[in-house]
Amino acid sequence: MNDSTFNPNHGDNPRDLGLLQGEVNEGARGDGASLVVGYLRIAQRRKWLILGAVAVSAILGLLLTLLMTPLYTSEATLEIQRENNRLTQVKGVEPDSSGSADMEFYQTQYGLLQSRSLAERVATDMRLYADPEFFAMFGDEETAGAIRENPAANSQVTRQDRVRRAGRLLLDNVNVAPVRLSRLVSVRFTSPDPRFSARVINAWTRHFIEITLERRVEATSYARRFLEQQLEQLRARLETSERQLVSYASQQRIINIPSSISSSDAAGGSTMTERPLVAEDLSALNEQLNLATAARIAAQSRVRGTGGATVEALQNQAISSLRERRAELSAERARLLTQFEPEYPPAMALSNQIQELDRSIGREEGRVRSTLQDTYQAAASRESALRARVEGLQEDLLNLRGRTIQYNIYQRDVDTNRQLYDGLLQRYKEIGVAGGVGVNNVAIVDPGQIPLSPSSPNFIRNLLLALMLGGVVGIGLAFAFEQIDETISLPSDVQILGLPLLGTIPKSDNVDPREELGDPKSSLVEAYLSTQTSLAFTTDHGIPKSLTVTSTRPAEGKSTTAYAIALSLARTGRQVVLVDADMRSPSLHSMFAVDNKLGLSNYLTGMDNLGEMVRTDIASGLALMSAGPSPPNAAELLVGDRLDQLIRELSTRFDHVILDAPPVMGLADTPLIASRVEGVIFVVESHETPTSLARVAVGRLRDAQARVLGVLLTKFESKRAHYGYGYDYGYGYGRGDSDAKPA
Repeated sequence: MNDSTFNPNHGDNPRDLGLLQGEVNEGARGDGASLVVGYLRIAQRRKWLILGAVAVSAILGLLLTLLMTPLYTSEATLEIQRENNRLTQVKGVEPDSSGSADMEFYQTQYGLLQSRSLAERVATDMRLYADPEFFAMFGDEETAGAIRENPAANSQVTRQDRVRRAGRLLLDNVNVAPVRLSRLVSVRFTSPDPRFSARVINAWTRHFIEITLERRVEATSYARRFLEQQLEQLRARLETSERQLVSYASQQRIINIPSSISSSDAAGGSTMTERPLVAEDLSALNEQLNLATAARIAAQSRVRGTGGATVEALQNQAISSLRERRAELSAERARLLTQFEPEYPPAMALSNQIQELDRSIGREEGRVRSTLQDTYQAAASRESALRARVEGLQEDLLNLRGRTIQYNIYQRDVDTNRQLYDGLLQRYKEIGVAGGVGVNNVAIVDPGQIPLSPSSPNFIRNLLLALMLGGVVGIGLAFAFEQIDETISLPSDVQILGLPLLGTIPKSDNVDPREELGDPKSSLVEAYLSTQTSLAFTTDHGIPKSLTVTSTRPAEGKSTTAYAIALSLARTGRQVVLVDADMRSPSLHSMFAVDNKLGLSNYLTGMDNLGEMVRTDIASGLALMSAGPSPPNAAELLVGDRLDQLIRELSTRFDHVILDAPPVMGLADTPLIASRVEGVIFVVESHETPTSLARVAVGRLRDAQARVLGVLLTKFESKRAHYGYGYDYGYGYGRGDSDAKPA
C-alpha cells in the first residue's frame, strides 16, 4: 500500500508519530527509511524542546556536583569458607555441600554482613550513639543537637534509640559486593571522613567474625540444652509407658516369653520378639496331638486287620512255633492217610493234636487282638485328652488376643518412646563431640585502609549522566507531545491516509441532525453540498451510482452522512434509495420512523418482493430499504451473490444507491459490501479518530479491492483546530443512530 506510507513532504502538522505507530503496531506497509525519516522529522520539529531539556539537565547536574560533599570509601576484603574442617565424621553435625546449598549459604552470609544487629554492635563498640559529630556528619542534626544539649542523658530508652539510629546510619552507607566466582567479598563504607571510614570498616569486619563464632557456640549450647530437656521428658514418658505395660500384663495375667531374633534396629543391633506362654503351650500340645492322632490311626488300622494276619500276630514267636508244629503234624497225618483210613488210631491222635494246636493258635491270636484293641483304646483316649486340652488352649489364646490389644498399644508406646529416647541420646552425644569444634571460617584478606581520594562526586561521570538524562527526557517529551496529538484533527491531517479530502463537516449543536439538514441555508447543508461537488469529480461520469458510507469505528457520523448525501442528491431531482446495510445495529428505520420487519436481511436470505422492502419517505422524497431483522451472522449473508443482484436491481430503478455500512474495525461486513459498489466514502471524526486505527481501516478496504473515493472529516470545530487531543465530545448526530453508541 505505497500510497499510504509516510510522506515526509505533506502538510505542516502531519502527526508523524501516529503514522509511525500505525506502521509498527498495526502492520501497515512501510520500510526502515520511512521510520528514520519520521523520527528525524519529530526531532527537527521538537529540537528546541530536546536541547532545552539537555541544557537544563547539564546545568542541574553541574550544580549538584559542585554542591555535593566529598565522600571517602574504605574497603576491606573477607574470605568466607563454605565449611569448617571436618574434625568429626558424625553424620548430621555439619551439612553436606552442594550447588544450591552453597548459594543459600553465601547469600545468608551477605545478609548477615548487612544485618541490623551487626550495625548496632559496631555503633555500641565505637560509642557512636554518644558522638554528636557522627550524627551531624550524616545529616541527623536533631539527634546531634539533643546530644550537645544534654550529654549526660544516658537512660536505657534514650541509649537504645540512639544505638538504633546510629545503626541505621551505618547500614545506609555500607555496601557488600561479592567477588564473582570466588569466596571473597568486598565490604565498603562511605563517609565524609576518610579516617572514620577506615575505622568503621575494620570494626565491621572484626565484629562480623566475632558474631559468627558466638553464633556457632550459642547454636551448640542451645541445641544441647534443648536436647537435655527433651531427653528428660522422653525418659519420664518411657518410664510411665513401661509401668503401664507391666501393670496391665500383671492384671490380665499376660505372660510372654522371648522368641527368636526378628529384625535389626536402626543402631545395627538385633531385637527379640515375645510370644505368649499360652501360644507356646498350644504349639507344643498341638504337636503332641498330631503324634497321638497318628498313633491312634496306626492302632486302628492294626485292629481292623483281617483275621489273625496282623503284623503283631505274624511276628509273635509263640504263634509262629505253634503254626510250625501244626504244619509238621498236618504233614505227618497226611502221610498216614496215604496208607491208612482216617479212623486209624495214630491218624486220629494226630488230628486231635492238630485241633489242640488250632485252639492254642486261636487263643494266642485272640490275646494279640486284645492287646491291639487295648493299644487302640489307649491311643484314642490320649488323642481325646490332648484334643480337649488344645481346644481349651485355643479358647484361652482367643481370649488372650482380646486382652492383648491394649497390651500391644502399651507395648508400641514403650517401643516408640525407647526409640525416640535412644535417637535423641545419640544426637546429644554427637553434639557434645561437635561442640568443641571452634574453627573460624571467616578471614580478613585485606583490612580497610584510609582512602587518599574521594570516591564521589565524579565530575565527568555526573556531567555525562546529566547530558544523557537530559537527552532521554527531551526525546521522551518530544514523543509525548506527538503522542498526545495522535488523532486526525485538521483537514491537512487527512493526507496521512493517502486519500483526498472530500469535505469538512462542521459539528452540529442539534440533537436531531434532520432538523438542520431540513434547512437548505444551514452550514451543515452547505458542507454536504460541497461534498457532493467533490464526489462529482471522482469518476468520469460524475457521482458514482452506488456508494457505501463507512467509518473506522462507531459514533463518527457515517449514518448521518449517508442520509445527508442521499438527501442532497434527492433535492437535485434524482431518484435515490438509501439502504441500511448495518444489519448488526440498524438505525435508519428509527431516523425515518418506520418499522424494520422487512429489509436487507430478508432479501439476502432469498425473498424477492423488493417492492415491499423499499419504502418512500414523502417528506424527503428518499426511498429507504431498512436492515430487516438481525441475522445470526451478517457476514455469511454478504458472501453470496444476492448483494450484487440487489445493487443491480436497485440501480435500474434509481439514479443512486447509497449503502450505510457498519464500521470497518472489528467486523467483516464492510469489506464485503465495499467491494461490490462503485465507490466508498470514508468518514473520520475530527479530534477523535486515532490515525493508526484509520490507516488500518483504510488498509482493510484496499485489501478488499474497494475503491475508496476519499475522506469526509465530520464534527470539525474550527475553534479547537489547534488545541490538543483529550476533550470529551458529545455526539449530536442521529437520534437513534447506531453511531451514537459509545465505541
